[in-house]
Amino acid sequence: MSVGRAEFLVFNSPWSTIPGIIRLRAIDGLGADEASRLLLSGELNKPYILETSSERCLHFTHSAVQSRMRLKDPDALVNDYTRKMMSFLLFNPEPQHMVMVGLGGGSIPKFCYRHFPRMQITAIEINADVIAMRNEFCIPADDERFRIVHADGAKYISRLPTPADVILIDAFDPEGIAPALAKSDFYARAAASLTPDGLLVMNLSGRRDRFTPHIERIREAFDGSAVLVPVPADDNILLFAFKDLVPLSMTTEYEARARMLKAKLSLEFPNYLRRISQGEILS
Repeated sequence: MSVGRAEFLVFNSPWSTIPGIIRLRAIDGLGADEASRLLLSGELNKPYILETSSERCLHFTHSAVQSRMRLKDPDALVNDYTRKMMSFLLFNPEPQHMVMVGLGGGSIPKFCYRHFPRMQITAIEINADVIAMRNEFCIPADDERFRIVHADGAKYISRLPTPADVILIDAFDPEGIAPALAKSDFYARAAASLTPDGLLVMNLSGRRDRFTPHIERIREAFDGSAVLVPVPADDNILLFAFKDLVPLSMTTEYEARARMLKAKLSLEFPNYLRRISQGEILS
């Protein structure tokens, strides 16, 4: 299912402490004054963009930023957790196919599209309003190696045309990680859709009481071959699940790869490697 080009309602931020411009996908009969009131009361229930002098941010609610983009550097990974999610490159430095469940502002797909010209990238997003904002976040147009699929990730993942080397999950509703993923066989399907040495990386954020079902399902799907790594700067947790065994020993090979990746991408891969090696292994 395709999502056409969006028309936006544009108006000043209703929050005096956060000046800027709001962009909201146009809704029939909804004007700026009523949209401002709904934003202030928390009743809007739609994703929107808040643009300041330096950033463009995707929000589901006023209290939670789903994605950030620097206006002067649209492809940069601004949020700390997005940089750490790139740690999958420590275990597969040249992935052929990356699948992302949850598009948001497209930070990681954009970054990979720019730096890995041979990588096939599939982003699955259930919310048409989020997809409609792709141009606002400078997300590339679909082409022979990049595409956005408007679908339920839990249902689509087993229909991937080719196995994935890495599956990234960053799927949220206004309160946190989407519960639907843990209420199906999604994680078992995801594990089956990976190449033999593939891995899954998941961002756990929002309501902490939602984390446990996802962690349990992933532990079952990957036979306990998973690691939890806190990201204090963003108040979330990353989960790395491996189709093969958890690489318990961070050898000189991994350390050399981390230095190489840091030089190539200007991200702190040696620190990421240490954090993963110190993570909590799910047994």
